[in-house]
Amino acid sequence: PPVSRAAPQPEKLQKNNSTKKKKLVEELALDHVFGYRGFDCRNNLHYLNDGADIIFHTAAAGIVQNLSTGSQSFYLEHTDDILCLTVNQHPKYRNVVATSQIGDTMENTGTTPSIHIWDAMTKHTLSMLRCFHSKGVNYVNFSATGKLLVSVGVDPEHTITVWRWQEGTKVASRGGHLERIFVVEFRPDSDTQFVSVGVKHMKFWTLAGSALLYKKGVIGSMEAAKMQTMLSVAFGAVLLCLQNNLTFTGAINGDIYVWKEHFLIRLVAKAHTGPVFTMYTTLRDGLIVTGGKERPTKEGGAVKLWDQEMKRCRAFQLETGQLVECVRSVCRGKKLLNKVNLGHEARCAAYSPDGEMVAIGMKNGEFVILLVNSLKVWGKKRDRKSAIQDIRISPDNRFLAVGSSEHTVDFYDLTQGTSLNRIGYCKDIPSFVIQMDFSADSKYIQVSTGAYKRQVHEVPLGKQVTEAMVIEKITWASWTSVLGDEVIGIWPRNADKADVNCACVTHAGLNIVTGDDFGLVKLFDFPCTEKFAKHKRYFGHSAHVTNIRFSYDDKYVVSTGGDDCR
Repeated sequence: PPVSRAAPQPEKLQKNNSTKKKKLVEELALDHVFGYRGFDCRNNLHYLNDGADIIFHTAAAGIVQNLSTGSQSFYLEHTDDILCLTVNQHPKYRNVVATSQIGDTMENTGTTPSIHIWDAMTKHTLSMLRCFHSKGVNYVNFSATGKLLVSVGVDPEHTITVWRWQEGTKVASRGGHLERIFVVEFRPDSDTQFVSVGVKHMKFWTLAGSALLYKKGVIGSMEAAKMQTMLSVAFGAVLLCLQNNLTFTGAINGDIYVWKEHFLIRLVAKAHTGPVFTMYTTLRDGLIVTGGKERPTKEGGAVKLWDQEMKRCRAFQLETGQLVECVRSVCRGKKLLNKVNLGHEARCAAYSPDGEMVAIGMKNGEFVILLVNSLKVWGKKRDRKSAIQDIRISPDNRFLAVGSSEHTVDFYDLTQGTSLNRIGYCKDIPSFVIQMDFSADSKYIQVSTGAYKRQVHEVPLGKQVTEAMVIEKITWASWTSVLGDEVIGIWPRNADKADVNCACVTHAGLNIVTGDDFGLVKLFDFPCTEKFAKHKRYFGHSAHVTNIRFSYDDKYVVSTGGDDCR
């Protein structure tokens, strides 16, 4: 090769594992999902395999998690947010799951939602039901024999449809109600009778051939009872109450209604202090579990276990630390190692290079520094009134950089103690801060902004560096910027400026991953200097990917979502 007498150019990115053999990242596989869709869903968390596993959903992924190991496996055939999930309870159809998704929206027009029936262990799709619920399907439930499936749409008529799911055929269909339906469930001993509840209505349905007939719930003259918005349904235990035909419904005001056939026979007033979002009957002994919105007390909180007549209950301490607990489904969780209440919504976080501290930027303009082992507050400060967009600690553990929505980056010297007096700030930043990276020697910081300009500033004075020769010689400790000649190839054709949200280069400096507005995680080579570079795409998120990072050893990629709760 030709030999130059010029001084060698420094590396563009510091390679923290340069003493080892450099490894090219060739493939990504989804390993773990942290999230759960509960804000508009219910009864979407179930046990599998006699309690060894749980199944739930968030974003576009169906998730099976082993409770003893914490390992997860995924069903990833959906193309948008999953709205509902149910498990077939018949022994013949063990581990058979049904899920469905959102449909035609302003952002995603012309799509037809489908119901997927799949095996929770193999993740193989067993059947796919193409339905006419144009806006999506918000609840599904299997019949007693497991052969039929009932679904309800979020179309204006809230259409209820009964399917033979194995054949993929529709048995019957009818408009359910003009107001929203929250739950539709078969009686646990029937293939022809089911109940639907929703906004100020309750209906008892019968499947008669290809027709759906219903009777409205009758309140009668019971004192203090009126038709409430009903949010949840449970049934009397089959072995105990088959002849009684009992149904229990949870109301938005915290009451529970007890029905025999379609007549109200009793009211359990203030079973919860807030809405009763979920109910479940243990069919073997008839005990009923309810979950709702409740302010916890010494006696318990938002989960309660009732006897068969709903006259006595035991409330459970959830110990969430929340002033008000809100339960949409019931399941035991993973072991919580530690927790801290920050007082405000957190927006961004960063570990110190030595792993001793973690800095957290808040939505109200405050930032907090915690000691990692104890999660005790080491220091906090609020010099800005709007959201902290990114926060970083320099490689030498000395400087803290805080980037905000106020077009500023503030610097603090951590060696001066917990007073956290600002020692400098970046000037001439044209818009809010998106990403920041320190140089390997802690003397410079690169700042990406909402104006889609990448700037370099001195640390800690904040003076902008404009000389190209100086910038070219800087070796960066990390690279999270979506801007610059080094990453021009990560942008797709016809992309808006806001389409690519986040990026991260491996510590080996050989690959870069990105997250975008289409829910995609992409893997590129780095540097990525050719436009529209070749890449690999990975699915799982159903909406915006808001941030992404490699783990310290480059073995894992962690991505965060937005409104997909993941």
